[in-house]
Amino acid sequence: MISSAVLSAGGCAAITPRNALRQAAATQIDPEGFHDIRYWGDEASPDIASLRPGRRGPASALRGPSAKGLNLLAISGGAEDGAFGAGLLAGWGDAGNRPAFDLVTGVSSGALIAPFVFLGREHDGQLREIFTSYGRKDIYAYDVQNLIEGSALVNDAPLSKLIARYVDRDFLRDIARESGKGRVLLIGTTDLDAQRPVLWDMGRIAETDGLAALELFRKVLLASATLPGVFAPVRIKVRVGGKDYDELHVDGGVTRQVFIAPSIMRLVSDHASRRTVSGGRLYVVRNGRIDPRWEPVNDDVLSVTQRSLSTLIKNQGIGDLYRIFSIAKVDGIDFNLASIPTDFDVKTDAPFDLKYMRALFDRGYEMGNRGFPWVKNPPGLQTAGQLAPAQRQF
Repeated sequence: MISSAVLSAGGCAAITPRNALRQAAATQIDPEGFHDIRYWGDEASPDIASLRPGRRGPASALRGPSAKGLNLLAISGGAEDGAFGAGLLAGWGDAGNRPAFDLVTGVSSGALIAPFVFLGREHDGQLREIFTSYGRKDIYAYDVQNLIEGSALVNDAPLSKLIARYVDRDFLRDIARESGKGRVLLIGTTDLDAQRPVLWDMGRIAETDGLAALELFRKVLLASATLPGVFAPVRIKVRVGGKDYDELHVDGGVTRQVFIAPSIMRLVSDHASRRTVSGGRLYVVRNGRIDPRWEPVNDDVLSVTQRSLSTLIKNQGIGDLYRIFSIAKVDGIDFNLASIPTDFDVKTDAPFDLKYMRALFDRGYEMGNRGFPWVKNPPGLQTAGQLAPAQRQF
């Protein structure tokens, strides 16, 4: 969630002592009071049958001419660049032809977009507020005590309060209602001990209801947007053998900038009423640029580190797009990609600059509202016989 510009704050620190899980106990453990709410995002074939028990209903039998293809949406991270995806999706909503997605996935800043899009157009106004009304002070604060005691570079209390402002008990009940229809909302975090992506079924969490569900829902959103070393990792408690342990979860973008996996396809197709994977449509929103951009770099340590980090993140994101594209092709899914256009030239030197975010939101909104021609291939890939990537309108 936090851009590399924040790294210029300086200071660094060790995490306070905690009770870490043993490796052998870290595989199938849920937070106490919850069941089947998450799984490893890098497993080729997790035990999907254990997820969403009792939901198979008529869905598993719905195949043939009457079945319709799934509508899938994957939203990437991007810190303040999340304003692009928020604008694109809000504009698409106002155009009147944005589908009610059977699956929405989100990571990092995309995790803060995903729940609102999952709930539909009536929440687009909140989406606009989050990405055009709140600047740096509403996301994080520099905290001298934090730096001295060594918990993080910045204090994440403002972001935590911002999430709590929008995610309340009524919000959770709305998520649970849509989940009950067989729709799926997944948010990605990274388990630091395991070095693996974790996918959280937010609908299952919401259906649990109660204050514990609300707290965990908020924690997962915060963790997905938590850049390690800048924000303190989010601790999620689990209980094994009568003892409490702490897991450390950080930005899902550390392991996946954007995600769709074969296991997710199986999960959704098994539970979405009158929907099939084959013939479905996948929309991937990359909250960032995917084209190389020239920028003279100073040869000091900080400038080189920041530029290298941003280059690493960009290329990791491109790799994720290729992974998703290959999955879509295998499953017969129509692949559609949107990213920040090359001609968007508004610049900023400060993280979460509202002027920059508003301009980016407006550009995304314009694209979504007028009927953006989605790109059909990842960058650099041209299928045989094509001179340029094929495109289609909304």
